[in-house]
Amino acid sequence: MSSDEISVRLASRLKDARKSRSLSLEALARLSGVSRSMLSQIERAESSPTVAILWNLTQALHIDFSGLLDGGPNERGPIREVIRSDQTPVIHSQGQGCKIRILSAPETVGDTEVYDLMFDAGGALESDPHRSGCMESLTVLNGRLIVTSDGESEAVNKGDTIRYVADRPHSIRADGKAGRALLIVTGS
Repeated sequence: MSSDEISVRLASRLKDARKSRSLSLEALARLSGVSRSMLSQIERAESSPTVAILWNLTQALHIDFSGLLDGGPNERGPIREVIRSDQTPVIHSQGQGCKIRILSAPETVGDTEVYDLMFDAGGALESDPHRSGCMESLTVLNGRLIVTSDGESEAVNKGDTIRYVADRPHSIRADGKAGRALLIVTGS
């Protein structure tokens, strides 16, 4: 098989995997850290992805490299997928001193999204407004966090849960020490 044939096959499999999970190019870009324009080029077989890009895409789509070649995820039994801790997609590009682990399935982007947030001492995650009607529920697992939504702030401690509107500017900040929280984002 020629490299052009491989590129076309890979493009088709990636596009099929993305569409089968009802993900837009923008959603996959957000999950994978690969730019929307690069994804578009890959899906049109105009660009060959590097191994690093393929790794990010397979992690975001929850498929392995053989899934790209064999046609898709394994669906043989009642347990459809196990994502080991070291394979969980992580976003490092958002916030300062904040690591974001993506816990939700890619196909739930825009509906219900689940994140594990880990803050260094003083770390912060500043967010622009999300879609209209969007809400966030944050449960503090460790530390003390300050949540601000549209200028109103509230301190939350280990075990506390706070729900707030996310269709306005909002932020989460570790209050002096490291902190960790579970964040659930829901649309309207």
